[in-house]
Amino acid sequence: MQISPLIVGTMRWGIWGANHSEKQVQHLIETALSQGLTTFDHADIYGDYTGERLFGNTLQHCSVARDSVQLITKCGIEMPCANRDFKIKSYNYSAEHLLKSVESSLRNLRTDYIDLLLLHRPSPLMNPQEIASTFDKLKKEGKVKHFGVSNFSPSQFELLDSEFPLVTNQIEVSVNETKAFYNGTLDQLMLKKLRPMAWSVMGNYFSENSEQNLRIKKVLNELAPKYNATENQLLLAFILKHPARILPVIGTSNAETLVTLANGLRAELSREDWFKLLEASRGTAVE
Repeated sequence: MQISPLIVGTMRWGIWGANHSEKQVQHLIETALSQGLTTFDHADIYGDYTGERLFGNTLQHCSVARDSVQLITKCGIEMPCANRDFKIKSYNYSAEHLLKSVESSLRNLRTDYIDLLLLHRPSPLMNPQEIASTFDKLKKEGKVKHFGVSNFSPSQFELLDSEFPLVTNQIEVSVNETKAFYNGTLDQLMLKKLRPMAWSVMGNYFSENSEQNLRIKKVLNELAPKYNATENQLLLAFILKHPARILPVIGTSNAETLVTLANGLRAELSREDWFKLLEASRGTAVE
């Protein structure tokens, strides 16, 4: 499927973050499109189940053809909040819930189809045959074009992929969070010639004053003039260096940052500089 080089994450656009108006969201959408960023990432739960509707209502006011943008959304989490009467947070991948979730997302996003549907988090109770049958129904009806997962382990991915072809696993990857380099998740996707997606690609670098981040900052300060790049561009370059051809989900609610990160696609770290950042993240040299 067609995906832009950076995926625009919308989680913080609504009441979970910037609390933007439709006019402000329109500015973000139009800024992203002006930078060639045409893929937008959602989840039904974002903004206490209001984020998709905010985006869908706004997209109607943008002069853009539906087939020129790609809409990703996630489902499967039942989250107690003011807009839902769930008693506890849990995961639900029953056919009934999946079908209901997709219909709700189509309605809220004001679209006839979803380009990519992801199962948000793995459930111990998920039945791969039931999920596969539901995916097949949604695909045949033209309501969802492609299917994937988010936060699945390699074995969980394999379990579902054996029943129905998946196209990606959206996982956490950043200079702060490097587990995917070692736990087989990226290896598996490379073997299958599938491109992973990564969320929280800035990690906690800008939000936590930790010893790890102090080490990382020292290296970034060293590399910034060499690459004529900002800190966030270098953190993005760290992700893009991996041969799995990771597709980063950039979760900013600031239009200027969208432009900065789009321009950061030009930065390409040398192998040695990549390992300098990895060493700073680990706090020790590689073995």
